[in-house]
Amino acid sequence: MFAIHLMAFYFSKLKEDQIKKVDRFLYHMRLSDETLLDIMARFQAEMQKGLGKDTNPTASVKMLPTFVRAIPDGSENGEFLSLDLGGSKFRVLKVQVSEEGKRNVQMESQFYPTPNEIIRGNGSELFDYIADCLADFMKTRGLKHKKFPLGLTFSFPCRQTKLEEGILLSWTKKFKARGVQDTDVVSCLTKAVKKHKDIDVDILTLVNDTVGTMMTCAYDDPYCEVGVIIGTGTNACYMEDMSNIDLVEGDEGRMCINTEWGAFGDDGTLEDIRTEFDRELDLGSLNPGKQLFEKMISGLYLGELVRIILLKMAKAGLLFGGKKSSALHTKGKIETRHVAAMEKYKEGLANTREILTDLGLEPSEADCIAVQHVCTIVSFRSANLCAAALAAILTRLRENKKLERLRTTVGMDGTLYKIHPQYPKRLHKVVRRLVPNCDVRFLLSESGSTKGAAMVTAVASRVQAQRKQIDKVLALFQLTREQLMDVQGKMRREFEYGLKRDTHLMATVKMLPTYVCGMPDGTEKGKFLALDLGGTNFRVLLVKIRSGRRSVRMYNKIFAIPLEIMQGTGEELFDHIVQCIADFLDYMGLKGVQLPLGFTFSFPCRQTSIDKGTLIEWTKGFKATDCEGEDVVDMLREAIKRRNEFDLDIVAVVNDTVGTMMTCGHEDPNCEIGLIAGTGSNMCYMEEMRNIELVEGDEGKMCINTEWGGFGDNGCIDDIRTQYDEKVDEGSLNPGKQRYEKMTSGMYLGEIVRQILIDLTKQGLLFRGQISERLRTRGIFETKFLSQIESDRLALLQVRSILQQLGLDSTCEDSIVVKEVCGAVSRRAAQLYGAGLAAVVEKKREDQGLEYLKITVGVDGTLYKLHPHFSRILQETVKELAPRCDVTLMLSEDGSGKGAALITAVAKRLQQAQKEN
Repeated sequence: MFAIHLMAFYFSKLKEDQIKKVDRFLYHMRLSDETLLDIMARFQAEMQKGLGKDTNPTASVKMLPTFVRAIPDGSENGEFLSLDLGGSKFRVLKVQVSEEGKRNVQMESQFYPTPNEIIRGNGSELFDYIADCLADFMKTRGLKHKKFPLGLTFSFPCRQTKLEEGILLSWTKKFKARGVQDTDVVSCLTKAVKKHKDIDVDILTLVNDTVGTMMTCAYDDPYCEVGVIIGTGTNACYMEDMSNIDLVEGDEGRMCINTEWGAFGDDGTLEDIRTEFDRELDLGSLNPGKQLFEKMISGLYLGELVRIILLKMAKAGLLFGGKKSSALHTKGKIETRHVAAMEKYKEGLANTREILTDLGLEPSEADCIAVQHVCTIVSFRSANLCAAALAAILTRLRENKKLERLRTTVGMDGTLYKIHPQYPKRLHKVVRRLVPNCDVRFLLSESGSTKGAAMVTAVASRVQAQRKQIDKVLALFQLTREQLMDVQGKMRREFEYGLKRDTHLMATVKMLPTYVCGMPDGTEKGKFLALDLGGTNFRVLLVKIRSGRRSVRMYNKIFAIPLEIMQGTGEELFDHIVQCIADFLDYMGLKGVQLPLGFTFSFPCRQTSIDKGTLIEWTKGFKATDCEGEDVVDMLREAIKRRNEFDLDIVAVVNDTVGTMMTCGHEDPNCEIGLIAGTGSNMCYMEEMRNIELVEGDEGKMCINTEWGGFGDNGCIDDIRTQYDEKVDEGSLNPGKQRYEKMTSGMYLGEIVRQILIDLTKQGLLFRGQISERLRTRGIFETKFLSQIESDRLALLQVRSILQQLGLDSTCEDSIVVKEVCGAVSRRAAQLYGAGLAAVVEKKREDQGLEYLKITVGVDGTLYKLHPHFSRILQETVKELAPRCDVTLMLSEDGSGKGAALITAVAKRLQQAQKEN
């Protein structure tokens, strides 16, 4: 018993002594967490450098865009061929991806050797050999005379400008074929394949093996957005935000970046980490000074690194009694598979003795322990370095997503990672220690990179097909110049119909005379009351106008109009309005003061004078009974009488559009048009009296309230209406009415977008085909969301959070599509506004007999104010359709309040002038 204890003590003491001896000799290969965090920071800086347009040329980590923009979503299906060139063998694979979201993949493949004379010979011979192998594979499996999409996994650094093209930057590993560097490898392969007349393949994608690994794992786990290979070589890829990739046009979505991290340190950034053994290995390699990070990590080099260390230790008399064998002197005699065998948990020491004996050495027990520990330190350092670089990528992903904590999956492949008994465990442990705020799952790739190339091809085919369907929908909203000119011409004709006595009743654009016959001239002054009714809120204002300096001061109070009042009786509505006026007069201390009043009433009215307005029909959700066909000014006067507390001089009833024109006209005498682009859509302008057949007199001008929202109610623009417009119309309060308004105004644009999103989801093109209850809810997609989503400052992440607020769980790709849909709908709206405005400015130019017209348009409304691109598109359209008109768009400051007061002031001034005459 004592002897056993003594032996155990001796063995553990021997082991301890040998480990200490190796630790002292390989001191520089032991990396602390502090050093790893420093390497991680250096790698982050290199990544940033590689992504920058100006810094990329000098970056050692090339951060190559792969043009892979989407990961599998489970809806891929079809048959694909895949080739894999980059390791010790060449592989051809046929992949069948099943449909109906079962995520089922069937594969058959064959390996072909890659002889040295082929991989180090002439480039054209290499590609001829690949084409021959492909033809052989297709022949033996009866796949000839059938067309296949093909993906090529090409595990060497390539610069890509599209998915199906790649310029080889440099050969790595053992490859050295001549005449291929700086050429497109897809073209080389296509040329070689064309020599085989009996096979038909379409090379759709060129991918790196790392990208293939990520895609294979992403098919099984949608959280996978990183791929890492630790095999013959080493590399990593991950999904980067497009907005961070200077090398590629566009900011939307994400793209997979092939880091080519094997070259990290080629610029000297890792000199303090590299050891004398690394430098000796590098000098003896095929590419000295290149791929320095890879040479400290990958399977091609670890065995050689161990051999160099053992030889040095033997020379120093620390191993094998100072004896060396010729095999120990021979490069490549220790391979990574030997390192893995020596580190096996139980049989490791026995394997070590056997391997050393095969090398012509006579190892003692102590030697075997020491050699095993050398292997541990070399492979542990490899795992540590990989972990530091991977931690940098994970940190970048977390920061890109602005998350406190990241949940993600890393797809893993490579012989070293697969065959080394301790490697995965060590790597995982260190990564989790370096990035404690990331929950990382490591997923081993099955059939790795080759299946991945087929998955990239399947995704590319799916995305291509989906893109066609999405583009087909968006095309419905793209108006050509001819279509816009047609709208302009039809609008112009409707103006003419509306102005003529004979055709007025048939016109969809009502062209209502407002009896506003003058614009402000700067002499207006005094105190005026203004009322503003047009939405769910009602405002009462006191407006003080001072002459000369065109100065206006306003005091106002906002009152809510409850739904039961909006949809009750007319008497209740006007009693409520008078109650609000009484509260305001009390609040301002104006009870008993008789002031002139202007009433902004933003609903279609037929006027016979400036203070008489008969309501044609309610819009915007109002339904108060006994009002349509009645004079709203009389109804207001009756309500004031019923209250019997105060009296008011109601001078003018005006539309908000007219108020907008008057407000801007007070600032700019050139303003003769008012435009509203908000909840509703309308336009007014100063028309020559001679053209207005509905009103007596030919002298001067009068403002016409077009009420153009009804344009198209006769079917004249049905050719540009879509199925989505029809759905929105059917679900509205007034089906068949206000068709132009329903294609252009803020009240409806969000609803059009919602209808499109429902349709795209039904087609399986959005939200994984799942229509949420929120998406089914009418009115959920407010127009303000369009403005937010289309903002240039908003990253896709923020778009996703807006969609999440709406209960829509979207992917990055979904967010891009939603943004495109919003853009198509709002762009069409702005263009239709532009066509209508072009019709009126051209009419004014021709009426005045001018070669060139300079005019200002007063504009108001939330859509115009808040949407990031609306005003620009509107202006561009007018310029294109009315090139002989110089149109300035001027934002109105409170048209419905200040404008009503100004109209009242102008009316008072004109009344006074008439009296004096």
